[in-house]
Amino acid sequence: MKKEKLLAILRLQNTKAVGDISAKKLIVATGDVRQIFKEKPATLLKINGIGTRVVNQLFDNQHKILAETELDYIQQNNIATSYFLDDDYPKNLQQCIDAPILFFKDGNINLENERIISIVGTRNMTSYGRDFCKELIKDLTTYNPIIVSGFAYGVDICAHKEAIKNKLQTIAVLAHGFEQIYPKTHKKYINQVNENGGFITEFWHDEDPLREHFLQRNRIVAGISQATIIIESAEKGGSLVTADIANSYSRDVFAVSGRTTDLYSKGCNELIKNHKAALLTSVEDVAKMLNWDLDSKQKKSKTIQKQLFVELNTNEQKVYNYLLKNGKQLLDIIAIECNLPVYKLAPLLLQLEMKGVVQPLPGKLFEVV
Repeated sequence: MKKEKLLAILRLQNTKAVGDISAKKLIVATGDVRQIFKEKPATLLKINGIGTRVVNQLFDNQHKILAETELDYIQQNNIATSYFLDDDYPKNLQQCIDAPILFFKDGNINLENERIISIVGTRNMTSYGRDFCKELIKDLTTYNPIIVSGFAYGVDICAHKEAIKNKLQTIAVLAHGFEQIYPKTHKKYINQVNENGGFITEFWHDEDPLREHFLQRNRIVAGISQATIIIESAEKGGSLVTADIANSYSRDVFAVSGRTTDLYSKGCNELIKNHKAALLTSVEDVAKMLNWDLDSKQKKSKTIQKQLFVELNTNEQKVYNYLLKNGKQLLDIIAIECNLPVYKLAPLLLQLEMKGVVQPLPGKLFEVV
């Protein structure tokens, strides 16, 4: 990525009044992240949801100075980055409107495998939960998924270790920058994780593992995967937040039930009871829910055959081809990638829906039928 572009992204990311949703609005409206800082404030104020406080912070020179410092660190330490419009940005995460516009990565991460699941749970793991986690991941090797978790005590680190043991790629999502590791006792696992996957974080190199960072981190854990599995949880806990976020993204959630008297099964039992998670008893439940046993090549072939019998104009074909290649995508992302303003794209998607080749999904998502 060009230095000027990365600096603009960092500058935008460091503007505290601008969340990820507002950042994407600004990028979509101006056409390029670099253009944001070249526009007149009056022009930016015309963008829906962008007020005076946001604009004033955008042009605060302090954010530029801090961004330049972070850019120096990235270049000096060869830190890899992933921008939400880049081809290497995780497709599942790209579909989440509040996903980070930029994150940093380390290790040997390869996201070409579409089978990605997150496994999370309590830090106070019991022998019941540990045994279930080990058996589940061992059985998952048949499907060769990527295992994602948060590198915390308990279920998280068990999932990472078992993934490595069974030669599955594993990704640890951190709640702090790369200059430290939390918890410190897990420092001994860094090389193993890097060799068998790697680490990602949206936090700058010197940012601490603050409480709010863990909650923020959870949306990446939920968003990057096809489904989230809760092994054990008390009535309250971060893994339940992750489950709620996954549900808000219309992702599948699984929970392992336990005895009603077990403290660290109460959260999972409640998720199942309130229909916020499917009961997980074995790997077959996951495979069936996620259609892993279907022949994807045959499915794709049928989709392509269907296209041959439908006439599409130039722009319709462009959007169709993009969705066929990239899967479910947000309206705003389609607009950027296909170089079509939203006011033109919306009726175009409606036409594709009427022709039976594209269907809308919750959260302004669209996919090929």
